[in-house]
Amino acid sequence: MRKKSKELFEKAKKYIPGGVNSPVRAGKAVGIDPPFIARAQGCTLWDADGNTYIDYVSSWGPMILGHAHPDVLSALTEAIQRGTSYGAPTELEVAMAELIVSMVPSIDCVRMVNSGTEATMSAIRLARGITGRNRIIKFDGCYHGHGDSLLVEAGSGVATFGIPGSPGVPKDLARQTISLPFNNLAAVEEAFQRFGDDIAALIVEPVPGNMGVVVPDITFLRGLRELTTNYQSLLIFDEVITGFRISRGGAQEYYDIDPDLTCLGKIIGGGLPVGAFGGKRKRMERLAPDGDIYQAGTLSGNPLAMTAGLATLRILNDPHVYSVLEQRSDMFFSGLKSAAEDAGVPVVINRAGSMGSLFFCHAPVTDFAGAKKSDSDMFKKYYTSMLEQGVYLAPSPFEASFLSLAHTEDMIGKTLDFAAKAFRSLL
Repeated sequence: MRKKSKELFEKAKKYIPGGVNSPVRAGKAVGIDPPFIARAQGCTLWDADGNTYIDYVSSWGPMILGHAHPDVLSALTEAIQRGTSYGAPTELEVAMAELIVSMVPSIDCVRMVNSGTEATMSAIRLARGITGRNRIIKFDGCYHGHGDSLLVEAGSGVATFGIPGSPGVPKDLARQTISLPFNNLAAVEEAFQRFGDDIAALIVEPVPGNMGVVVPDITFLRGLRELTTNYQSLLIFDEVITGFRISRGGAQEYYDIDPDLTCLGKIIGGGLPVGAFGGKRKRMERLAPDGDIYQAGTLSGNPLAMTAGLATLRILNDPHVYSVLEQRSDMFFSGLKSAAEDAGVPVVINRAGSMGSLFFCHAPVTDFAGAKKSDSDMFKKYYTSMLEQGVYLAPSPFEASFLSLAHTEDMIGKTLDFAAKAFRSLL
């Protein structure tokens, strides 16, 4: 029973649009009012009614260590005694920048911001300023935040509600965005042949996580690097999700491809609001105050976010962490595949490191069109069964599941037992 959660949701709808502060949370895609979460520890959530859940949302990715990790809490407890915001430079910002530069191959200068959306918006402004060009290329189903230039064929919540764009986005601005099928290099080549002289940047999630997880063809990513170089456009990797998630150095280290600019977020805040974008010094120094391209933020480099992020990244700086995550992630996603097969339910499992997705379909899912062929009704039934058994999944078929270091083999085993029951109930 979730009586108190339902009461809270009804109250929230009086004061908050749709009752939530981010659309997917409302649960409309799965036909269920959302549980209101009261607290979290490790990989476990408790809702307002006292129900417990094994959490595979991980706050949509950031909680790679698990919730309320003792190192993060200890660092925050100490930091909060010194104040919560200064609006001035701090040693913490320098330490964070130095650590990011040491871990991400393509970055030697980084600017902190407050969200992934702010990071992608700022990176695109920088790219346009550097190149003097207007157009950008993105990919269908890739979500880069809610910036005006980027709400064209976006994934995530936009895909969930079937909205191809959004009212409020000027048509003239939308026309500057070219959206193409992911993993289709021929389409990218054609776009550059037609518009190459005016393409400032190509932005891509190297491993999309907002149409569900879609694994890139390595020749596709390498082709993007080659095309942007040849046409003197900038290649932007949106690693807000994949940064420090699929490897120590993110997707660019995993696939050995250096972008010109990288957007980060989620994990680098240790669960607090944060974002960043970075690249080579020559490009980043075009930003004010040294350069002529303006970007600013009152809370950028917030000392609490820097503290939580540093505590998190210092643990992730140990390569052994990723071997543990890989082993447990393989156990989880391979187990889901086996449980579905045993029940006779057709599924496709896509995984990259400790993030992955389950699609209810037969054919491989390599782009947004393929993801949309997943059986949404079957997903709703599966989601409902898992929630009632105490497993917290993202309430949309176009999202990822995330594992953390707190997901023990015992917890994973229990989840797989619940999944087997859920799959059997679908037939």
